[in-house]
Amino acid sequence: MRLVYLGSPDAAVAPLRALIDAGHEIVLVVSQPDRRRGRGAVLRPSPVKAAALALGLRVSDRLDDAFEAARDGAELGVVVAFGKLISPRLLEAMPFLNIHFSLLPRWRGAAPVERALLAGDSETGVCLMGLETGLDTGPVYRRAVTPISPTESVAALRNRLVSIGTVLLVDSLTDGFVSLGVPQVQVGESTYAAKLDPAEFAIDWFRSADEIGRLVRLGEAWTTFRGKRFKILEAAVLTDAVEWDAERLGTIDGTVVRTGAGTLRLLRVQPESKGPMAAAEWRNGAQLKPGERLGCDT
Repeated sequence: MRLVYLGSPDAAVAPLRALIDAGHEIVLVVSQPDRRRGRGAVLRPSPVKAAALALGLRVSDRLDDAFEAARDGAELGVVVAFGKLISPRLLEAMPFLNIHFSLLPRWRGAAPVERALLAGDSETGVCLMGLETGLDTGPVYRRAVTPISPTESVAALRNRLVSIGTVLLVDSLTDGFVSLGVPQVQVGESTYAAKLDPAEFAIDWFRSADEIGRLVRLGEAWTTFRGKRFKILEAAVLTDAVEWDAERLGTIDGTVVRTGAGTLRLLRVQPESKGPMAAAEWRNGAQLKPGERLGCDT
């Protein structure tokens, strides 16, 4: 098939390469404009743009070019984490398929993987859906379900979902449109996966160890220690029962921290202005005093 591919982050690179390996012709790749990424002032391309250029594909950051490609005979648009809504005008010019990393209609929106993990969902999955003007409201052609491990990081979960979605996409286009079959209208209660606000990564020690553990699995959780920012990169939720005591929330005993319900063992941390390290290494260097707490700057 002659395809237009729309995507931007790392998660959208593998499906692009798989489509090419499967023999599809990518007539145009549309990705987000170059941005300053990381340190320094140098503009850098999105991961999808960089991969597309390396593959010798035509790349643009203008949706108008996708409209022109449709007029020139492109049969289908494939969208994977593109980051922008597709205009009704473009939807009328060409059909679109979208890989969405949730079990729709649960977690429509920008951060379905993060929201599923934060909510404590036991399973998630991938939907191959047709695009329409509503946000992730289109009919579903294929879906695949997968469990969420209670210790799985968001990065590991996303990588698994990308692999599942890539296979689902390629298999669904083996014989072009005929392979897709008839899509099913989404059924059930919808939930919205809003993009996470930076403030949501701040740890509230009044919350349970389970909730805080899920936040840590997103990779950006932070608190404070001795008045400085302190990131918790990896932690284990412990099953020991402790008496609730508001005056002791956040108290550190070795590498174990008291929460609003249960305790959390720190495994990897990153103090401000330092690199990631094992929690035991940090504890030895910090020379903790009895009763010291995280998230308490007094």
